[in-house]
Parts: sequence; C-alpha cells; structure tokens
Amino acid sequence: MKEKKRSSISRLMGYAGGYKALTITGCTLSGISAVLSLLPYIFIWFVIRDVFAALPDLSGATGLTHYGWMAVAFAAASVLVYFAALMCTHLAAFRTARNMRQAAVEHIVTLPLGFFSGNQSGRLRKIIDSNADMTESLLAHQLPDLVGAVVTPVAAIALLFVFDWRLGLLSLVPMILSVYLMTLMMGGKNADFFSRYQIELEKMSSHAVEYVRGIPVLKVFQQTVYSFKSFYKAIMSYNKLATDYAMSCRGPMTAFTTALNGTFLLLIPAGMLLAGTSSDGRETLLNLIFYILFTPACAGMMNRIMHASEALMKADEAVRKLDQIMLEKPLKEADNPKIPQSNSIEFKNVAFTYPGASRPALRNVSFVIPQGSTAALVGPSGGGKTTAANLIPRFWDVEKGQVLVGGVDVREIRSEDLMSRVAFVFQDTHLFKASLLDNIRAARPEASRAEALRAAHDAQCDDILEKLPNGIDTVVGTKGVYLSGGEQQRIALARAILKDAPIIVLDEATAFADPENEYMIQKAFETLTKGKTVLMIAHRLSTVRNADKIIVLENGSLTEQGNHEELLAGNKLYSAMWQDYQKSAQWKVGKEVAGV
Repeated sequence: MKEKKRSSISRLMGYAGGYKALTITGCTLSGISAVLSLLPYIFIWFVIRDVFAALPDLSGATGLTHYGWMAVAFAAASVLVYFAALMCTHLAAFRTARNMRQAAVEHIVTLPLGFFSGNQSGRLRKIIDSNADMTESLLAHQLPDLVGAVVTPVAAIALLFVFDWRLGLLSLVPMILSVYLMTLMMGGKNADFFSRYQIELEKMSSHAVEYVRGIPVLKVFQQTVYSFKSFYKAIMSYNKLATDYAMSCRGPMTAFTTALNGTFLLLIPAGMLLAGTSSDGRETLLNLIFYILFTPACAGMMNRIMHASEALMKADEAVRKLDQIMLEKPLKEADNPKIPQSNSIEFKNVAFTYPGASRPALRNVSFVIPQGSTAALVGPSGGGKTTAANLIPRFWDVEKGQVLVGGVDVREIRSEDLMSRVAFVFQDTHLFKASLLDNIRAARPEASRAEALRAAHDAQCDDILEKLPNGIDTVVGTKGVYLSGGEQQRIALARAILKDAPIIVLDEATAFADPENEYMIQKAFETLTKGKTVLMIAHRLSTVRNADKIIVLENGSLTEQGNHEELLAGNKLYSAMWQDYQKSAQWKVGKEVAGV
C-alpha cells in the first residue's frame, strides 16, 4: 500500500516539472507551520504555571504578558507560514493539473482513431479533466496537510513526554487506537473501494444518459425506470457498494470518533489519581492542565491524517485512470517511410480482431480497388464492412496481412501523408460549435473563404446557407441554430470536397438523410468522387449498383465480389439481398380490401 502511494505521488511530481521544487517547499513550510502551532500550548502552560505560583497575589507573576505575546506570536507565525505553504502548493498544483491535461491531450492525438470509437468522449473528458481536478486538490491542500500531520506527531510525542511521561503515555493510547481503526476502514477489503466506486459511478452515469435520452419512449408507452433494467441495475449496484462500505466503516468510525473525543475519560481520572499519590500533587495538576489543553490538538491532527489518507487513495485512483490513457500505444511510425506512387487500395489476406473481442471481425480478406475506380462494401450488419473501411486510414492496424495504398503498406506511410490522401465521411457527423466556415475549413485550415464557399456550393449547401441568419458565418449550436442530419452530412461533404483527397471512404453517408437530402447528397457525391478512388459502405443497394466493384462481406469473410450484373448472375448472397431490397422498395402501407 505504501509503495502504491509513493508511486502516485512520484507520478504527480513527474507532471509538476519545474514546479516540483515549489511543491516540496510548500510541504516543508507546512511541516514548519505544524511545529510552530504546538509552541503556543507551551507558553499558555507557562502562563498557567506562573499564575498558580503567584496566587493569590498575581502581581508577582511578571512573565504573564511576555508568555502571552509569545503564544500569540507563534500562533500568528504558524498561520503565516501555513499561508505561504498553501500559496506554494496551490501554484504548483494548478501547473501540475495543467501539465497532466496537456500531456494527456498530446498523447491521445497520437493514438489510433479506433481508440476513440471504443472510448466515449464523456468518459475521456472525465478521466482527463475530473481526475486532474482531484489531484489538484490533493497537491494544493491534502499533501501539505499530510506532511504537517506526519510532522506533528513527532513533535507532539516529544512534548507529551516533556512534562509527565505517565500522562504522555496515556495521551498516546487514543492516538494509537485511532491509527489502528483507520487501517480497518481504509485497508483490507476496503483498500480498493475508490477504484470500485469510480467504476460504479461511470456505469451509472452512462446508463443515466441512455435513460434520459429514452424518456420520450418511456412517456409514450407509460413505462417506468424499471423498464431500463440496465440503469436500475447500475443504481442498485452503486447503492450496494456504497451501503456495504458505509456499514463496514460504521463500527470503526464510531470507535475512532469515540477514542479521539474520549481522551479526557482516561486522562482526567488518571491525572487526579496521580496527583493524589504524588509527592508534589501541585506540579502533577499543572502538568495535567497542559495535557488537557494539548490533547484536543492531537485529535484534530488525527482527523487531518484520516482525510489526507483518503485524498491519497483518490489520487491513486486518479493517476491509475490517467495511466490507462497514457499507456495506450500510439501508432508506430515507420523508420523509413515510403510514398505511394498511386491511389489504389488493396487488402492482402487481412485479419483483424477488436481488443477484448472473442472472435475476429475480419478473416483472410483480399480485394483490389484500382486507382480512380469505385468499390462498394455490402453485406449483413456486423459483417465487417466498417471495420474494413477503418483499416485504410489506420483507425486500427491489422493483425495479419496487409492494407496497401499505392502498393505501400499503410504502416509504412507517414501518418500525415496517409491522412492527406484519405477523406473519410462518417455515418455520424460531428459539427463543432463554431461557424459553418470554420467547420468546413477544419479539413484545410489554410483554405480561403472563397474556396470554402465553393466547396459548400459543390456539396449542395446553398439552400442551407441561404436560410441561416449569417450565412456561412452562422455559428452552429447557438441561438437555436441547428441542422438536420442530412444537412449536417452535406456540411461534412463540403469538408471532404475542400480537402480534395485522392481517396474517399464513405461510411453510410446517406443513412440518416430524408429523400430530399439524399438527392442533394448524391449530387454532391458526383463532385466529391470525380476522378477519385472511392470505397463506399451502403445498405441501400440502389446506391451501389453502378459501382465498378461490389465486395460482399459476411461474418468477417469475403464471400463474393464483382459488378452488379455478375453478382446477380452468381445467385448467391448479393442476389438474395437484391431481391429482398426490390421487395422492400415495392412495399406500401394501405388498407386491406374486403373480399380480397
């Protein structure tokens, strides 16, 4: 457990960079402040001692004012030094959290694009942002407090044995007991509580989002939360974890609080007994007063240790979560990158399995798409169409075989060169909360306004720009400005047209378009794909019948390939799919005619 904590702090110090010294300085000042905070108790005891010695005539107690001001001075010095410590640790914490975010963001841009399809943006944001905030709190507050809490017992133990070792030993008993009770709450089966707690929170959060999105369905069909069994199960799982943890800590926490606050039940009777049996009862009573004043400070110290230990457990989990991202392997760049001499695409005996999957998504797939031709991937859902398309721009790297562009394995092409050759139009289009001009120019930021407008025109976006208040300068997502799925798809096509890449990959680009938008998108395709090497994925077979080559994938395997007529003549899967498509196209909604 200690090694894990040291490792977490060490990892955080690694992110601190040049501010590591500031963190160390802050923690050192916190330790000094902790020692200074103990000295006023000694001077207060000197005041009480002189008062007792001078009674009943206090005029003889000449050191009262001096000791009083000394107590005030050391208390003020402790506060000022602690303030300086927090200034140091806060500044270092802010910079460390910034460096953590920056390191994580710089790392994830090097990861394969497939990493993002398997990790939701909300989860990544929580890991990067929320966990950075968590460690920021640790470095700014809990770490210096922990140092102070560790230094304090050393000085406190020395003080406890200065005046009366017997009373000091009795004062130590509750502290030792409280440490033992803390280990019961935070060790053993509870040691990984925060890890399990974060997992349950993430599960409940994701299911909650799904539930909220499904509220319209619930209201229409008059269902309840129990209809979303996964959400209800996540709530119950979280409830069980939190309840079990609370119940397991109930006894130790009660005993911990009782031990710290019940010190006087042990100290006062023992002190009175010692005073009655001692040869100098007056001195024993004076010493007892010191311990009565000082032991509450020890109780506060133990509470600070407990909260700091809890913060360290949270930091362990935060660093572990961040390491999950940082340990993801980026795309390996070729030592001697090659430049493709053409824009053909070839799959050679390609096999691929998604991380954690039990069966391969592609098995021994081979096909060739000559430069300037159009190929279509068709087949049942889950057949491997999108997987095959994703391997071209290296969303993932193949396990076996090769994906070639211009005769060169994509793993031997510089990432920037490969990305410049491929334009990918996704099924789900994402528009940034920015102007349409900036959204289109995301494909080529250096493009001029005129070039972006031309791309928008070629993508059949003129009607979209005309209806918006500021045309191409309208910011999407503000003041009620939103676009339909088909309109968003046309803006995405404008991006691809502006990029002018020689290879185009279209993944169900018309999936969410209504008939009018589909017609406009098809017209935009004519400009986008002219003279390009095109690989398209489509369920609507009418959109692929004119492709130069149609590749049929089923259960990750290539079952047949050829043009439309050849595949119909083969009378296999494609022929059956075409017949089903023709039947569905003729299907109409109508009333049954009586007697027919």
